[in-house]
Amino acid sequence: MLAALALAAGGVHPAATAPHPQTLWNTPGPIAAFAQDGPLVAWLAPSSTSCNVVHVLALANSGQIRLPDQSPAASNVTCRWDVVPPVRLALDAEADDVIWTLREPAPAPLPFDYVLGAGVADPKERRFAEVAHSRNGIGLWFAGVAGDGKTLVYAVSSVGYFDQVACLSGGTCRKKLVGGGIHRIVGRHDTIVPGTWATVAVAASGTRIADVQAYAVTAKGEPVASANLPVEVRDATTGKVLTRVVPHGAPEAVALAPHVLATLERSSLGLRIAWYDAASGVPLGSIPVPKGTSPELSASDQLIVFRVGGSIRTVEVQSHSAHTLARSAGDPIGLSVEGSRIAWAENVKGRGRIRAIFVGGRG
Repeated sequence: MLAALALAAGGVHPAATAPHPQTLWNTPGPIAAFAQDGPLVAWLAPSSTSCNVVHVLALANSGQIRLPDQSPAASNVTCRWDVVPPVRLALDAEADDVIWTLREPAPAPLPFDYVLGAGVADPKERRFAEVAHSRNGIGLWFAGVAGDGKTLVYAVSSVGYFDQVACLSGGTCRKKLVGGGIHRIVGRHDTIVPGTWATVAVAASGTRIADVQAYAVTAKGEPVASANLPVEVRDATTGKVLTRVVPHGAPEAVALAPHVLATLERSSLGLRIAWYDAASGVPLGSIPVPKGTSPELSASDQLIVFRVGGSIRTVEVQSHSAHTLARSAGDPIGLSVEGSRIAWAENVKGRGRIRAIFVGGRG
């Protein structure tokens, strides 16, 4: 297993001087998606001349695996797919499994996201779902992927009509949530996490998941969250609710660490990052952030990491202070924190590179 050969990232500690980005890896072509978990990083490298490849890299010794199996006898959707954004990717370092999504390029009659996966022990491509909705919003909406430790999940919402017969006969075509949930990857199969339903954002930490539930749908059918529903922390296997967090605004993103849950919340006052005790749900702090903040968060027990365009920023959980750490050459791809390592991918002149800042010294 790659994880057994690699060096785990350490805890976060205040740096005596401002940390500087380091290049961990260069790629000959662009990077479409990036993720990290423990001692491993993974990225999807698209190619117009050869197979698209998901790389899994052990940082300690540069051991690398290419996924999925691309031998002539292996059935493979990923290899020749016309890769277009958004591409999502999540990594489970304990099982050495990866999941990723591929979007059907426009103008497809029914645009969809393919949910695919593979692993180091079983590199054959796994096809978990085709998540699709019609142009009027009816069907499945993709909510995201997440991976950490022993947990690898993806989430969806399902939208239908209040009254399909009335809509077809020229009456109202109002839409509503009709289902969905969080799916946990177990080997070559996925299983719904009990108790989960329509979801707009998901995060994972160890054996737990955090679920931002959908509250309603827009006129176009898109599921949206609300401050009226709690963010729930659940056991990823049993679905048991461990904590309910009451947000002050509608959550647009969520991150989960062993002891901290963080959200990006929108209210009449604007955008704020808020954080809570993951065990009790008690609020621990919040700060306003720019309206251009991307709906992506990552968190450890010490830091919350976010971005505004190419500006990579952090919030310290204890001091409530915010800092700008670096500026990416382009939009940071897969920005996240793992122990002392804040990492992302970026593309420069058609080539990719994986960058990292070690906030407490090199991990």
